[in-house]
Amino acid sequence: MRSSFASCKRRASLRRGAVVYTLVAAGLMSSPAFAGKKDDGGPTVSVTDGRVRGTTANGVNIFRGIPYAAPPVGKLRWEPPQPVKRWKGVLDGTKFANTCPQVTELGAFAGPTSVTEDCLYLNVFSTGSSKKKGVIVWIHGGGNVDGESNDYDATKLAQGGPDGHETVVVTLNYRMGLFGYLSHPALNSEGHLWGNYGIMDIQQALRWVQRNISAFGGDPNRVALGGQSAGAQDTGANVISPMSANLFSRAIYESGPLPTMTSAATALGRGQGFAAAAGCPTDGSKQAAQCLRGLTTERILQLQGTPNANGPYIVGPFVDGTVIPITPEKAWTTGQFNKMPTMGGRVKDEGNFSIGITEYFSGQPPVPMTADQYTAAITKTYSGNAGPGGAPPAYPAGTVDKVLAQYPLSDYGNDPMKAYDRVTTDTQKCQADHVLHLWAPQIPSYAYDFTYQDAPYYFPKMPGFKPGAAHTIDIQFLFDNWHGGQLGVNLDQSSGQPRELNQQETKLSDQLVAAWTNFAWSGNPNGSGNSPWPKYGAGNNAKYLVEDIPLSTMGRKDYRDAYKCDFWDSVLLYPAE
Repeated sequence: MRSSFASCKRRASLRRGAVVYTLVAAGLMSSPAFAGKKDDGGPTVSVTDGRVRGTTANGVNIFRGIPYAAPPVGKLRWEPPQPVKRWKGVLDGTKFANTCPQVTELGAFAGPTSVTEDCLYLNVFSTGSSKKKGVIVWIHGGGNVDGESNDYDATKLAQGGPDGHETVVVTLNYRMGLFGYLSHPALNSEGHLWGNYGIMDIQQALRWVQRNISAFGGDPNRVALGGQSAGAQDTGANVISPMSANLFSRAIYESGPLPTMTSAATALGRGQGFAAAAGCPTDGSKQAAQCLRGLTTERILQLQGTPNANGPYIVGPFVDGTVIPITPEKAWTTGQFNKMPTMGGRVKDEGNFSIGITEYFSGQPPVPMTADQYTAAITKTYSGNAGPGGAPPAYPAGTVDKVLAQYPLSDYGNDPMKAYDRVTTDTQKCQADHVLHLWAPQIPSYAYDFTYQDAPYYFPKMPGFKPGAAHTIDIQFLFDNWHGGQLGVNLDQSSGQPRELNQQETKLSDQLVAAWTNFAWSGNPNGSGNSPWPKYGAGNNAKYLVEDIPLSTMGRKDYRDAYKCDFWDSVLLYPAE
């Protein structure tokens, strides 16, 4: 029996299989490589900057390591992305290119650390059997400080699974951390767009897609921009940015959508703090800019953070006034954004990702969170103290006591990790509902809640830790065998032994791949109609698709009750300025 997400154009199920990649260690490929005679049998495509030759596996043509911008090195560090110089010969697109600089690996999530700034490359997955396909441009997650496109095998999305549409998928690397997001008077006064360099990289990649995607069988008028976690945040930034107008026409938020964003004042304070720590001037002089650009990559990463935590100078995307002109709240409430069909949601246990990281780095053997640590974490997170770099309080005074009263350990079997999962997850679930409620009257919106509890997860089995539907666990349902970074191994949640998706989980994967590719094709995850995934709708009549085995739906009132949104509405802040 076919998935209920069956496409309008039925076809036989394509054989699935894992693509075996040759991973290129960061720093080994500092410039585009060119194919020799032994590679002459691979698929070749002409793009605006030259010819590129890829490989074929499981009926999908894969082109890796295509430059979409000039290397942002030397004088081009902290500059908007610059055009690629046209190359001669045929570019070797059989290997991934460099990973962008990063130090914070978040346990098994990301890595390896990279110190190579020449990293603005993308990859294209496409079948060769049809033209004018929908396109998905995918932004990897990682808090805008880590991650890489290499981890995302888009074979199944390109095939469309058994019930979806063949799709062209583009994955990319983009500047992150202090390289991608930095505000400093000397850089900001140079006469170029400044601050949100990572967002500008994504926009440069989208312009590349508009120029070139038809050569891979894609339709430039059917481009869905999407991503998970930081990728969802960056998708929202591009939806708000007038510089992204007409570069894509659908938006996908996996563990999104975007409720708030760092202010320009906070970003400037943190940028000047970074400069001072690096021994550079904090003023607007040319000497300050020269000092910053003279820093080694290693020195910048040393100030950026450690393998398990960010330093105090990280900001991510922020409201700079031009690239991102206004706050999300102002954009969503006034309609000042690029309007398009939207789909998005979150997993049921978002907080278990950070809980797992904390235990992962707690020592050997790992130690679960204690009751005292639970209270301390609540106090640190929800106190009314100003944040680093001059950031305003994220919550009103008195929120700590309210949260502890709303989430007493006794309600969770005196298990601090279960309680903390709910605290840290429910805030995000209710922020998502807040944004969806603002979108519903303005754009076609499709909301989901991923609740499946037993998928394999890539953190090692640890005392007291059960991932449930943890942050990032849903990625493997779209990108085959996704398992975090190089140290990740997907494990059964009960036995702790490696396994892949089972038969029922594969069916859920088929359904989600169909929904994602239908959405790229038509702007509707059903392909057409309003079932099984209903539009979000207005008011409390809105509905969520529940991504579980089997699929179901949930009304907005039940969703809000489950995640205590009436409570969180009383303490969550959404700055409009």
